[in-house]
Amino acid sequence: MLFATVVAKPDPKWGEVPCAFVGLKEGVSAREADIIAFCRSHMSGFKTPKAIMFGPIPRTSTGKIQKFLLRNEVGSAKAISA
Repeated sequence: MLFATVVAKPDPKWGEVPCAFVGLKEGVSAREADIIAFCRSHMSGFKTPKAIMFGPIPRTSTGKIQKFLLRNEVGSAKAISA
């Protein structure tokens, strides 16, 4: 894994749940179930991501992660701006 970040994703039961975005190094592969199992064994249940999204993570020119774009991707931007 190269880096990861977590944002809130809307959930009908809990209101919102963690959703992780993972950027992998070239030639590295990982499965969603493996990452969730690892997190579950090292974190509290409510902190464990319920979904993992793989792909490039948007960054600014100074290297900061643009979480507002990730929130838009999972549909939580409306909940935050309300």
